[in-house]
Amino acid sequence: MTQKHQIQLFEEKKVRTVWDDELQEWFFSVVDVVEVLTDSKDPTDYLKKMRKREPQLKAYMGTNCPQITMLTKTGKPRKTLAANTEQLFRIVQAIPSAKAEPFKQWMAQVAA
Repeated sequence: MTQKHQIQLFEEKKVRTVWDDELQEWFFSVVDVVEVLTDSKDPTDYLKKMRKREPQLKAYMGTNCPQITMLTKTGKPRKTLAANTEQLFRIVQAIPSAKAEPFKQWMAQVAA
């Protein structure tokens, strides 16, 4: 599987992405998206609490969202919870944010 790592910008905030040649689709870092939509100082904790609050979301993410190796801010490769466009739409729906609609439009442009 050939992957192309890339940083995308949404409102000047970084979102790690990986292009999967085999599947012909982009995968987005779920934690990065949570950070962009919530402006949380600890997006990992926000995501954990969100999954606790919504058992259906937890089950959905556990079943559908793969762990993909992405580069950290320090440049080290780490397994990161990722989602393709369809999966990310479901996750974005669970986040109360005024940025959700503009983000969905941005994501559709990136995925195209």
